[in-house]
Amino acid sequence: MTVTVADGVLQFSGPDRWLATAPGGGYRTGPVAYNVSVPEGFDRTDLETYIAERRERAGFERAGPALLTGVALEHARTARLDPVTVVATAGLSNPAALPMEPDSDASDEEGGAASADRETGTVNLLVGTTRALDRGAQATLLATAVEAKTATLQSVTGFTGTTSDAVVVGSTTDGEPADFAGSGTPVGAATRACVREAVRASLHSRYADREVPDSVADADHGVRTAERATVVEPTDRE
Repeated sequence: MTVTVADGVLQFSGPDRWLATAPGGGYRTGPVAYNVSVPEGFDRTDLETYIAERRERAGFERAGPALLTGVALEHARTARLDPVTVVATAGLSNPAALPMEPDSDASDEEGGAASADRETGTVNLLVGTTRALDRGAQATLLATAVEAKTATLQSVTGFTGTTSDAVVVGSTTDGEPADFAGSGTPVGAATRACVREAVRASLHSRYADREVPDSVADADHGVRTAERATVVEPTDRE
């Protein structure tokens, strides 16, 4: 796995099949994926065109799934363990809080929704494994990475994520097959460890000279899910 940065664009190469949560994502094939740092005040809506412009300006000719972040790539961190490599950029200017007792948590007032004219932090993950995963296992790997990100952020910050987190996971089609990628598998366990280390290291870099927000109210912007849903039991089939 190779990670290269040029002109605010990070290229991750090695896997050749990807699953991305970003716009224009889903399952894709190709040799590379990207994480693109956008400037403050970013307001472009033609994202595929913008990503192609940035990629070509940085000298990266090959297209691939791409994530966008307001975090400068000097704060990107890579973690490797066994068959897995993870690259993380982590910013918390727009945290998303999920209180378990929202009615009693009046001290953490809801922030405004993130908008395009504000710097958005975002926690982005690029995950790659040298193992060959089918589509089901690759989807499981994405879930494993998100779970690890959530656990890490809750431990370090108290938030589950931000309003714009995104993940790309990649596997190598000619690698040794792996049928499963959950937390109890070698691929899943390595992914959890790599996500933990990469996210923590990126946060440490990003917030070396500033305070991590303690609540949505203390952040630049964000959301707090205070709504309650109705819970019902399944209906028995007669």
